[in-house]
Amino acid sequence: MLTLDDLDGVARIVAIDAETTGVRTPTAAEIRKMPKGYRIPGIIIELGCVELVRTAEGWKTGNHWQSRVQPQGPISRASVAVHGITPAVLKDAPLFAGILDSFEDFIGQDILLAHSATNEIGFLNYEYARVGRCGFDEAIFSENDFLCTQEMSRSFFPGVPGSLDVLCDRLWIDRSDRFDHHGALLDAILTAEAFIKMQGGFVQDGTRQVSFGE
Repeated sequence: MLTLDDLDGVARIVAIDAETTGVRTPTAAEIRKMPKGYRIPGIIIELGCVELVRTAEGWKTGNHWQSRVQPQGPISRASVAVHGITPAVLKDAPLFAGILDSFEDFIGQDILLAHSATNEIGFLNYEYARVGRCGFDEAIFSENDFLCTQEMSRSFFPGVPGSLDVLCDRLWIDRSDRFDHHGALLDAILTAEAFIKMQGGFVQDGTRQVSFGE
């Protein structure tokens, strides 16, 4: 996974989050055993991105992009309880192939940022394979493309649960919009805000002062 040292000279990064069906992503070996012609269902049902641009005053959030996605498959009840996105909501949503150009135009070739980035890496590679951009045993995205706020948080708060909710509370970031349901753009914005606070190298949590890398 990339680190803050990899941002030297970088002017823009993109925070990203995906909401999903909650169905386990099949392995390449499992997919090879599926019947010929079987339509492999998608995983991503919503993508949200927000750019962070470097200014003279530091990193600031800028433009954003989001889209719902039709997965052509079931959505688990547990996931609906988290994000509130039902099959009916996605009835007229575009397929992943239909949003791909717009998504790639927004992220460009810039470094990506996510909370628990390994999840987003897996989801994106799976969807890219579904539309034929790579094989199911190949990867378009890797740890060399991502910064991870969950990994960053471990330097500040060792032993603390790595959820985005916990991190926001520790950093005094308002997450009240997340109380009812999660959302891809909302979570991308919260991830960006957490990054902005942590990358400055200093956090005070009321009981101690922590310098980055301590």
